[in-house]
Amino acid sequence: MENNRGEQQSYVGMWVTRDGYVRQALLPNGRYDEARGNRKSAYQGSYTIKGDHIDYVDDTGFTADGEFRDGILYHGGMIFYREK
Repeated sequence: MENNRGEQQSYVGMWVTRDGYVRQALLPNGRYDEARGNRKSAYQGSYTIKGDHIDYVDDTGFTADGEFRDGILYHGGMIFYREK
């Protein structure tokens, strides 16, 4: 599922928008779980990381991608920060 486990592991964790409305958990098993507002698990699926690029495939088959730059995740027109 993941070409370079080290790349994936460096980004595992919770990523949140500044307002906390969207929360995306990148799990160590190559799965993600995204909550929106009060909707837990609004989107779920798998992800792969190569370098600083992330590709998502949700469980319905929808695909998306994003980029990590300077410790920030840019995805779907949103900006995510690693939750501390």
